[in-house]
Amino acid sequence: MTIKQNKTSGDPGVLGYIHSTESFGAVDGPGIRFVVFMQGCDMRCMYCHNPDTWKTRVGRKRSAAEVLSEALQYRDFWGKDGGITLSGGEILLQPDFALDLFRRAKDEGVHTCLDTSGHPFTREEPFFSLFRELMTVTDLLLVDIKEIDPEKHRKLTGFTNENILDMCRYLSSIGKPIWIRHVLVPGVTDNDEDLKKLNAFIQTLTNVKRVEILPYHTMGIAKYHELGIRYRLEGVDPPTDERIRNAEELLHCADYRK
Repeated sequence: MTIKQNKTSGDPGVLGYIHSTESFGAVDGPGIRFVVFMQGCDMRCMYCHNPDTWKTRVGRKRSAAEVLSEALQYRDFWGKDGGITLSGGEILLQPDFALDLFRRAKDEGVHTCLDTSGHPFTREEPFFSLFRELMTVTDLLLVDIKEIDPEKHRKLTGFTNENILDMCRYLSSIGKPIWIRHVLVPGVTDNDEDLKKLNAFIQTLTNVKRVEILPYHTMGIAKYHELGIRYRLEGVDPPTDERIRNAEELLHCADYRK
């Protein structure tokens, strides 16, 4: 949830809880991007490398106008493909901030991208109307489908995936471009049958522009130790090149690069 700023301050915009920003993001959408990592996430993915973003209502409170002003300082480096990406945490927990920022960004002709797990999605109000409005100023979504099997998804993240898949269907129905991403974790999300089912689901969508395998890594373990949180994948190594290639073949990743 975001906080509405006091209009007497001179800026009637929306404040959001921000974890951090990255000036030259190269893996969070097309081109070079200014990436805003929002604070707060309900999911507890076993492999999450940013457990410091989980808590809600903490972090620095910043207005959309302030964040856009900072981002535009780097515009000369974006080229024709770059822009602003809102990531997390989970950005859809703060949709009013995203809407405010992206409206301002589109007024400046900036490409906008959401990096989301989709978990907060619902067709219930008031979220759905706000989400539909947000889509009018969003150019691209990076959607993390963590596991296609709903019960395995629950074990992996703490939640089932029905609403996430429903979001993908909705985005397909309105023709909103998405990139599908899947984190490949040995023994957890690299089951061939599940990957085939994930591919079958992706094939039902008409708006997928790219499918990417993100190899699991262990770079976040130190954060768990610092925060006193048990790391549930202790001892799991990153996937081999062979398993990465296998997953890319099963999801036909190369077909989207043509």
